Amino acid sequence: MRGMPPNARSLILDLLATVRRGSVPVRALLEAGALFGLRENGLRVALARLLAEGAVLREEPGRYRLAGGALGEWVRSWRDLERRVRRWSGSWVGVHTAGLPGRAARQRRARGRALRLCGFRPLAPGLEVRPDNRAGGVAGLRRELVGLGLEPEAPVFALRELAPAEERRARSLWDVAALVAGYRATGAALESSAARLPGLAPQAARVESFELGGAAIRQVLLDPLLPEPIAPEAERRALLESLRRYDAIGRRVWRGWLGPESAAEPGGIPAAVSGGRGSRAAAELALGAEA
Repeated sequence: MRGMPPNARSLILDLLATVRRGSVPVRALLEAGALFGLRENGLRVALARLLAEGAVLREEPGRYRLAGGALGEWVRSWRDLERRVRRWSGSWVGVHTAGLPGRAARQRRARGRALRLCGFRPLAPGLEVRPDNRAGGVAGLRRELVGLGLEPEAPVFALRELAPAEERRARSLWDVAALVAGYRATGAALESSAARLPGLAPQAARVESFELGGAAIRQVLLDPLLPEPIAPEAERRALLESLRRYDAIGRRVWRGWLGPESAAEPGGIPAAVSGGRGSRAAAELALGAEA
């Protein structure tokens, strides 16, 4: 398992997302870009465009940070993923989209993104559902959906006592076998890489941790967080434990990237904290662009 090599735009977004406080000097962005064979001019052009779009903010000459927002917070939430779920009572959450007025394509994409990020699947035309096992219940999930792009007027409600046939169909909306296979394959790849990283040259170790960790984070952030008995929660927890261990190793691999003069506090390796492809997808989708 390997992540996709970044382009200039996605690399900047990912690296800036690693910083919990402070800002990142352009020098560090250019040096990181060189690891992936990205040209300085391309990085500077991408940075200027991100600044014009409002995705990036200039703290002072030569230093930048990522703009805030619901998607950025969602991307950074991977470590607390299990705190976002609770014991499932058997009820469901529904979102009715059929009655929403016609919207521009960008709004429809934002709606679909919000539903996908929160693990919803279509049970019937215009009706998306997921198990009601998210911490905060229906009200909390409604706030999260709206923050991620769902129209505020969209009905979000509890569903209970589905007919037996509908209940069976609802439970079969997710490919659980593929989810479990993905957990195991990614966990194995992380453990293998974790054993290999200390013996690699620093640049090679940074590239591998960025790409592999990023792909793993994207996977867990897009996970539907299904409860028992629909999916085995222990398999998801095992992957998260592997990812936390990998993050600790990746912190050492990327230590010193910002330089001693930086006022920023790195939040871990770019792949782990920002999510690599995960933060790339989130940030790009927030801008209404393709990831």
